[in-house]
Formats: sequence, C-alpha cells, structure tokens
Amino acid sequence: MNLKIETRQADGVTIVMCQGRIVFGDEATALRENLKQVLGSTRQIVLNLSGVSYIDSGGLGTLVGVYSSARASGADIKLTGLGQRLRDVLQITKLATVFEVYDTEQLAIAAFQRGNA
Repeated sequence: MNLKIETRQADGVTIVMCQGRIVFGDEATALRENLKQVLGSTRQIVLNLSGVSYIDSGGLGTLVGVYSSARASGADIKLTGLGQRLRDVLQITKLATVFEVYDTEQLAIAAFQRGNA
C-alpha cells in the first residue's frame, strides 16, 4: 500500500494528513476506514492532501463518499494542501463546488472556528 495516514489535533480540529497515492483498492479503503473512525469522535476534519502525489477516480469516489457521509451525520471535512494537478481534477469533475478547499491548514481550521462563533 502506498498511502500513509497520520492523524493529529489542532485547536479542536482533527487534521488527517495523507502521503502517497489515493487509488482504488487498498489505499482508498484505508482512507475510508480511517476517516470513518475519526468521524466517530469528531465533527471537524481537515484533510491535508499536500503529500498526495496521485489520485484516481476510485480515490475521488472515496473522498466524495466520505464527505457525503460526514455531512449527513452533521460533520464537515475541509480540504487543504491540494497541488495544482489535484485542483485541476476537482475543477474538471466539478467537485471544486462540492468541497471547501483552503490553501493552508491554518485557514481551514480558522474557517471551522468562524463557523462556531
């Protein structure tokens, strides 16, 4: 498996850091299971994809599925650290209108804090 996932807390928000490839199969399954587990204990997740070198349609499908589940349960996932290629993919697939994308982790965390104020 070529995906490493690390989780940490910052200002009451859970940061999930991904490194490697998010592709159909073990990687997408690992990400889905990890995020499901995190969603069991928190409502605010920042998914940092700065270490992601490649994402395929299966990986995108996993992101959309987890995001939809999170929203349905009253949680939220914000994306950060998207490289130009991933930004382009989100634009082409019209998913840029679905996800909230921030340039930095700090901006994504601040957006959660503004929402709670």
